[in-house]
Amino acid sequence: MRILVDMDDTIERLLDAWLKVANERYGTDVAYDDVRSWNVTEAFPGLTPEQIYGLPREPGFWKNVKPMPGAPEALKRFIDAGHEVYVVTATQFCVVPEKMTEVLFRYFPFLTQKQVIITYNKQMIKGDVLIDDGPHNLEGGDYIKILMTAPHNRSYDAEAHGMIRVGSWPEIESVIEKLAAGG
Repeated sequence: MRILVDMDDTIERLLDAWLKVANERYGTDVAYDDVRSWNVTEAFPGLTPEQIYGLPREPGFWKNVKPMPGAPEALKRFIDAGHEVYVVTATQFCVVPEKMTEVLFRYFPFLTQKQVIITYNKQMIKGDVLIDDGPHNLEGGDYIKILMTAPHNRSYDAEAHGMIRVGSWPEIESVIEKLAAGG
């Protein structure tokens, strides 16, 4: 199978690092579950979008981003089982070098830049499966849709939109194994 996988908050914990840096910088106390919208600034009333969205563009930011538990091992097992794995990320070009060096190739050294696709229209990419935390990236795509649960998508009705909701990488592996077996 060709497995497409999102990066931010799917194989790595961007939101955790983002909240840590924002809370330290601005003296706020926003918790992970407080982020209930794709628009992270809504969790920080009184701060500007530039104050919040500027943080990931700062040098050194991506050194704080850690992988999701089980993600590196799962992706490696997918590859070892003969699946094609591509990281499909909608990321700002200005952060690509640091993000790739400090996160992707650091924690996923078995991946190469040939397996990275940067796009804001994931529906244009051909694959059998897309694993993503953004429902908007899954809607309308011609692939099996696996939605990684995150605070901003908890109220989204994944089943009504033909998506499989998961909450961990062991769950994702179970879904992929069933799909690969024809189920």
